[in-house]
Amino acid sequence: MGLVLAELQDKELVFHGFTPYMRDYEVVVYEPVDRNPKHGLVPRHLRFLFKYCTEATVTSRVRPDVWARSLSDDLLKVHHVSRGSPGYVWGVEAQELFPGATVVQGSSRAAYWADQLGLAFHEVLVEANAQAIGLVFASVAVAEVAPGYAPFIVAAAGHAEAYADSSRQPLSGDVTGREPGLGDRR
Repeated sequence: MGLVLAELQDKELVFHGFTPYMRDYEVVVYEPVDRNPKHGLVPRHLRFLFKYCTEATVTSRVRPDVWARSLSDDLLKVHHVSRGSPGYVWGVEAQELFPGATVVQGSSRAAYWADQLGLAFHEVLVEANAQAIGLVFASVAVAEVAPGYAPFIVAAAGHAEAYADSSRQPLSGDVTGREPGLGDRR
């Protein structure tokens, strides 16, 4: 676990959130490298998939005084940071992973889920310059993702839409005679 989590440091966090199927949590990072051809390194994106993620919390690490200067939507359109930036520049669409990821030793949350599900669980705190992400999960897998990877795409007729359309809750005064709150699930 320690070697995998060491990869979540000194990179750029570009996306995080639950997967569309809602069981796992993903963290996508960009790994910039020295593009000197003699080193043979190329920049890449890595996806950290935290499997069986039972808890996820996200907290801002941006100080309140900086938040107060960062409310303008203009900062969504700025794509570079300078010493003269008026506030937090949201438009860079990335966070520096520092100090990075650390395991919460002796986690009561991980122990609780291990007891409930019969699997080993871990708690990790991933800290970037704008957010701290707390995760409780069973395992983590890392894979490189290609340019164009899209963690979520709005679909006109995907699985979620089909489920939602078939499980609608009746409004009060429904004339179907169904019991309130049962919807189409019986």
